Amino acid sequence: MIQTPISFHFLRGGTSRGPYFRRSDLPEDLDTLSRVLSSVMGAGHPNTIDGLGGGVAVTTKVAMLSPSEEAGADVDYFFAQVDVDSPKVDYRPTCGNMLVGVGPAAIEMGIVPAGDPETRVRIRAVNTGALVEAVVQTPGGRVRYDGDVAIDGVTGTAAPVALNFLDVVGSKTGAMFPTGNRTDVIGGIQVSCVDVAMPMMIARAADFGISGYESREDLDANTALFARMEALRLQAGTLMGLGDVSEAVTPKIGLIAPPRDGGHFAVRYFMPWSTHPTVAVTGSQCLAACAIAPGTVADGIARDVGPAPAVVLVEHPLGKLEVTVDYAMEGETLTFRSAGLVRTARLIARGEVLVPGEAFG
Repeated sequence: MIQTPISFHFLRGGTSRGPYFRRSDLPEDLDTLSRVLSSVMGAGHPNTIDGLGGGVAVTTKVAMLSPSEEAGADVDYFFAQVDVDSPKVDYRPTCGNMLVGVGPAAIEMGIVPAGDPETRVRIRAVNTGALVEAVVQTPGGRVRYDGDVAIDGVTGTAAPVALNFLDVVGSKTGAMFPTGNRTDVIGGIQVSCVDVAMPMMIARAADFGISGYESREDLDANTALFARMEALRLQAGTLMGLGDVSEAVTPKIGLIAPPRDGGHFAVRYFMPWSTHPTVAVTGSQCLAACAIAPGTVADGIARDVGPAPAVVLVEHPLGKLEVTVDYAMEGETLTFRSAGLVRTARLIARGEVLVPGEAFG
C-alpha cells in the first residue's frame, strides 16, 4: 500500500485537540478532502483506532490554515468536524476551542511572523466569516506554552491566549434571533433559537426532565433524551433558516439550569449527538448573549449579568468558563458588540501523518 506523507502540527486548543495543516498541503476538492481527513483521524471506528482521533467529537477536529487574502486578517482558519463512527466530515460549523491553537500554529508554521513579547494574530474563520483577534505570548520571538493560567477541563497550567471575537452576531443566519422571536415553542417545549458565534437551540434543562447538573457520562447514556432533543433540533434548524440539519452539527443544543457554584447559570452543551465535556468557546458566547437578552428561556434562571463590560461565568461539568462581553441595552433591544475569553493551547507533536493512497481516489 502506497501512503502519502502530509506535514502537520498537533495542538491542544482549549479543551479540544487535533491536527493543524497548511490548507495548500491538502486536496482542494471537498469530497477528496473528506476522505483524506477521515483517514487521518481514523473515522469509522468508535475508537478511531486507525488514525489520530481520540474516539470522541472533541478529539476528531481538524484545523487548516493559510495566509489570508482578506483585508484586516492575517490567517484563514478552515475547520472540519470529522465524525467518529462514520467517514463523514462537516464543514459548516467552526470550533472556538481549536481556534485557540490557530495563532500558535500559524506562528509555528511560519504563516505569521512572531513579535516580541507578544504577537497579535487576526484570524478569519472561513466557515462562518467571523473575525477574531488572538494575542499569543511570544517572548524572544518564540511561542511560549508554559504559564500559570488554568482552565477547567485541562490538566495543569499554561500560557494565556487571549481571544477577542468580533462580528459574532448572526454568524450563520444573519440575525441574533433568526426565527424573529426570543422564544419559540417546538414540540411543547419553550426554546430560544440564538445565533451569536454559533447557532444554538437553547432550552431549560428541567423541561427535558433533567436537572442540568448531570455528568457527561450519565447524559450520554440517556438515549431517550437525545432522541427527544434531536427531534426538536431538526425543527429548530428549519425555523432558523438552516434547512435540513439532520447531518449537520448545527444548531448545537444547550440546556440551562440555575447556577449552583457562583456562576451566572449552569449548562449542559451537546455537539449535538454527544455531550461536550465542558462547553464550546463559540457556544459559551451564544449562551452568554441568551442570558443577557430579556425574554429568552434564560429569564428566571440566569443570574443578572450587570452592566457592560461584564464577565459571564458559565458553569459546565468540569468547572466554569469566563466570557467577557461588551454590549449595550436600550429598553428591550440588545446590541451585542463582542466577546472575549482567555484560554490556553499547547503544541503536542509535529511531523508527518501517512495517508493511504486510496483516500485520494
